[in-house]
Amino acid sequence: MNLPVTPNRDLGQHFLVDENILGVAGRLAELDRDDVVLEVGAGLGVLTAFLADRVRLVHAVELDRSLEPHLRERLAGRTNVELVFGDALRLPLHELDPPPAKLVANLPYQIATPLVAESLGALPTARLWCVLVQREVADRFFARTGTKSYGAVSVLVRLTAERIGIHAVARTCFAPPPSVDSALVAFRRIRDWGPELARLREVVRAAFAHRRKTLANSLELAGLTDRGRAVAALGELGQPAGVRAEALEPDELLRLAELLP
Repeated sequence: MNLPVTPNRDLGQHFLVDENILGVAGRLAELDRDDVVLEVGAGLGVLTAFLADRVRLVHAVELDRSLEPHLRERLAGRTNVELVFGDALRLPLHELDPPPAKLVANLPYQIATPLVAESLGALPTARLWCVLVQREVADRFFARTGTKSYGAVSVLVRLTAERIGIHAVARTCFAPPPSVDSALVAFRRIRDWGPELARLREVVRAAFAHRRKTLANSLELAGLTDRGRAVAALGELGQPAGVRAEALEPDELLRLAELLP
């Protein structure tokens, strides 16, 4: 397919060009006429236009300002799209008005994991996510305890949401085609967070920062507590002193964050 722009490799641009995948995204996202949707990585507006034709309002975020004329041409006549140019990881997305209830996006690969992890708390109004990401990342979001893919983001996502669908997406759906497999993954919020999320995030990131070390040693290395207190907290969970982070269920790591001083 001939693109109107040259993809920016530094930004990892892989534009969604196969409109057949849009119907799958719409179904997984359970789109409704009353929805306010956040899209991150609007690109050339293929998904943006699809969303705008089906929901009340789309907040479309795009980092690459050079795409603005192409986006505005694609979205001409659609008054229910608010274009926002900037880095989604730095923008105050919680200030969007009206606030989004869904995040539906073909996420740039390099920001997919941090953006989803951050949005769990930073977008308290978000009730459903439907994101197109690397297949490896999609699997990591809901990885089972004890597996190689299980990590900090798995804990945060599994404590916050339940997966409601996943759909493999061929590399040919993008231009240029990526060198990795992709998937649409959809999940619905099951937990609202308060200030405790900040401590949980701190603990799980430290817990998985040194996967070859014991959990107690990892927490001490991060400066969160001393090893003795970490071992005592693990004992209250019925876990041995030498346990590693990947052996604990998300609920156990949440409880550990509550127990640590």
